Amino acid sequence: MASLIDELINVLEQENKEYETLMLLSKEKTPVIVKGDLEKLQRITQVEQEFIGKITNLEKKRTDVMNDIGTVLSKDPKTMRVVDVIEILSKQPVEQNRLSEVHDKLLTTLENFKKYNEVNANLIKESLEIIDFNLNLVTSLYQDTGIANYDKNAKSISAMGATGVFDRKS
Repeated sequence: MASLIDELINVLEQENKEYETLMLLSKEKTPVIVKGDLEKLQRITQVEQEFIGKITNLEKKRTDVMNDIGTVLSKDPKTMRVVDVIEILSKQPVEQNRLSEVHDKLLTTLENFKKYNEVNANLIKESLEIIDFNLNLVTSLYQDTGIANYDKNAKSISAMGATGVFDRKS
């Protein structure tokens, strides 16, 4: 059982490390979003995907360890949580304290990561709203006003003309 607890602590520490790196990438992403640097944003997103893959593997490993702990304790592994394991370790204060610390640290990291992601999501949403507003403004400038427009041959034309929004001299 002690080796399973050590393995669980190790996996949680690794997960925390990966999430801390993702959090740093999210911090780095914020000014990139503000500047609208799409190339750099794409590069950061690609790096994030690599870390997400690592975290997915660690999550699977954590699930496997929790299943093993549940089996050893004759508990349903599907309902067991790390908090439950911490409570079970009440007679082993050293392991209980180590597991509790890494669990709390991971929760704090996840909360901070979530905050940075929310800031970035709001920035992206605002950028999209500005783009939508500008598109609507440009579109409304070129919509037919209902006033008849004629070319030199007395043919009716729209405000946008036959060539689109931007006129081109032949």
